[in-house]
Amino acid sequence: MSVIRVGSAPVSWGVWFGADPRQVPYGRFLDEVSAAGYRWIELGPFGYLPTDPQRLRDELGARDLLLSAGTVFERLHQPGSWDAVWDAVRRVAALTAGAGGRQVVVIPEMWRDPATGTVREDSHLTPEQWRAKMSGVDRLGRAMFEEFGVSLRYHPHADSHVGRQDEVVRFLEDTDPRFVTLCLDTGHISYCGGDNLAIIGDHPDRIGYLHLKQVDPAIVAKAAEQDLTFGEAVMLGVMVEPPRGVPELPPLLAAVEKLDVDLFAIVEQDLYPCAGDVPLPIAARTQKYLSGCGVPALRFD
Repeated sequence: MSVIRVGSAPVSWGVWFGADPRQVPYGRFLDEVSAAGYRWIELGPFGYLPTDPQRLRDELGARDLLLSAGTVFERLHQPGSWDAVWDAVRRVAALTAGAGGRQVVVIPEMWRDPATGTVREDSHLTPEQWRAKMSGVDRLGRAMFEEFGVSLRYHPHADSHVGRQDEVVRFLEDTDPRFVTLCLDTGHISYCGGDNLAIIGDHPDRIGYLHLKQVDPAIVAKAAEQDLTFGEAVMLGVMVEPPRGVPELPPLLAAVEKLDVDLFAIVEQDLYPCAGDVPLPIAARTQKYLSGCGVPALRFD
């Protein structure tokens, strides 16, 4: 039977950037994520948590917390991007491995700015750009594992070139399963109109990591109708605490449990920006809800 270790992440405390005065200090995040009943966390944006591995270990250890993964963006479809992407990945992978994590969640850079709506590039890749991204991600997965011993978990994302169901399926078909598996973000898949259960059922061997999110279907529909950016949708409250949105989590977790794999399920609710007293009660209620979902594989220790 699978073991699904549940954790949380800085984004559930309204953290989107390495430094932003509107975000809670990292010490408060660490104190509150522990108080909410979680033991595992992600790094969040590089620079938010301490970037010295020993200091990060000390901060986590003082609160009986452990690191599941780091996160970083890629834009490998762009010509000449490898060096800059690898530099960013290297520092995240080094910190992750140095602090005890064994995975890095890699996210495709968005084609429009989530805050301003500025269109950075075409929303569709040419065949040449797609091939460059796929070969680049394969190369990235191999390099991360060989140099740092961390595994690449790829995270489809709204307003990116890998977000819709057809894009996710094509991505899985065109990448090397030896070095690339999926971080299935249930909220982003639903936001982009996809079917999480179909992805799990059709590609069981590629599910390597979970981000547990729910979205409000009414706000998703509004975002599509008005062509809102992902950031605008977040500010409208598109991400909601379970069980107030979709997808339903108990059947999804039950499907993952049947895969007979051990993985992490990191609870996320994009709240940027939010008042400092908002995240902790939501995190505690979500932990209680998940504990009562009747999925024996879930572990909070």
